[in-house]
Amino acid sequence: MLNKKIERWGLWLGPIIGLGVIVFGDLKPGHPEVTHTAGVACWMAVWWMTEAVPLAATALLPVVLFPLLGIMSGQEVAPLYLNHIIFLFVGGFMVALGMQRWNLHRRIALRLLLLFGGCPRCILTGFMLVTAFLSMWISNTATTMMMVPIALAIVVRMEEQGVASGSFGTAVFLGVAYAASIGGSATLVGTPTNLSFVRILSIHFAEVPEISFAMWFAFALPLACVMLVCAWGALCLVFGIRGRGDDIDLSVVRAQYAELGPMSFAEKVVLADFVLLALLWLSRRPIQIGDWTLPGWSQFFESGGLITDGSVAMAMALILFVVPARDGAKSRVMDWQTAGNVPWHIVLLIGGGFALASGFKESGLSLWCAQQLEGMGRLHPLFLVGGLCVMMTFLTELTSNTATAEMFLPVLAALSVAVGLNPLLLMIPATLSCSCAFMLPVATPPNAIVFGTDRISMRDMARVGVGLNLIGAVMITAAIAVVGRVVLGIELGVMPDWAKIQ
Repeated sequence: MLNKKIERWGLWLGPIIGLGVIVFGDLKPGHPEVTHTAGVACWMAVWWMTEAVPLAATALLPVVLFPLLGIMSGQEVAPLYLNHIIFLFVGGFMVALGMQRWNLHRRIALRLLLLFGGCPRCILTGFMLVTAFLSMWISNTATTMMMVPIALAIVVRMEEQGVASGSFGTAVFLGVAYAASIGGSATLVGTPTNLSFVRILSIHFAEVPEISFAMWFAFALPLACVMLVCAWGALCLVFGIRGRGDDIDLSVVRAQYAELGPMSFAEKVVLADFVLLALLWLSRRPIQIGDWTLPGWSQFFESGGLITDGSVAMAMALILFVVPARDGAKSRVMDWQTAGNVPWHIVLLIGGGFALASGFKESGLSLWCAQQLEGMGRLHPLFLVGGLCVMMTFLTELTSNTATAEMFLPVLAALSVAVGLNPLLLMIPATLSCSCAFMLPVATPPNAIVFGTDRISMRDMARVGVGLNLIGAVMITAAIAVVGRVVLGIELGVMPDWAKIQ
């Protein structure tokens, strides 16, 4: 009921505030496009935060309003909704759909769970590691929806055996939700917010060196591992999960694994395609290890500099459309009916964020924001990053993480210029913080899915989530200061040359 009221108020407040800024505001005299962009941004922010209309529909506002208000032409806005970052998402998602079509993801999950069998803590560890790994490549939502029924079957079986209490089930379901969010942050394709960051960064800073799949993975994977351990420890501590000492019957998992039968030809093709895709992503660009450089495979092509991670993703997705499945039905490993399940609403949402970011830059609103935020340069960079992480984490508890990232990343790009910092120092922590909302069911789809099992109370989620939110803010701040320096070359208080060219 409350949500309906918020949506109803947001439906009217969005255009009222947006048009109010456009009609009555004058942020930069003589430059109406600055005010107009701010008005559109306010309108989109209200609709995104209240979800008064579908998020993807809100993302289409720039297509209509930017040309109408003289911010950007229709020819300039439209291509922003389909670019190499979008193709990275679509290609990666198609390969993930291939895994789901032939149940390869389920086979991997069940097999790994059997390896971790034993005690309650081992079961919790297995669920979290499997969920985190799958979530790196498959959407957080799909991973959680697959793991919850498996978790439910095992938890019920353990409760029947008397080797687990209700609190164990709560810990397992929360572990699945938290691991899905944490795992998704480790790769560029794991969650849309990571892709939004890469594209918005390139829109605002044309000379920025490419943030490749391998570079992001090298930075984010250690952080994800630490956060996974923290989440596991918090769940064991809060819910009193025991260590060894109880024999657990995993016959339910064995039965489900046996039902899958031998591995089909199509599964083998998808597995090979998936492994090759990951290897190609990780090895496309040179990898620097101390004074030694491992060359990237793209260097062996005359046009290697034109190849992107999106090109690789689409190539591997197309292979699945060509190879026969050998299932007796003359079908291919991938068909268009399955590919049609790509979440096109997310594609539009990401594109809308790119359009908004371009509007910020082209209109001059980014520079205007930078001028207003110059006073924040007096803060120590790490205090600024820490406060930003806390703000983004708790804000994401109430709004879509992708929408939150797309609203704030253009502003943070401007803030970094204003205070003379490396834009990566602010934009990466903000992006990662959007994946660290553990407190409320509405924060992320994985949280909502496990809450829907009726085995978790709001109180259970909040008492673990509040602490994890704060731990996440601290860990992200530490990671950007330590790992960010080694992997991304980020120096505190130093603005790189590429950030000075706008």
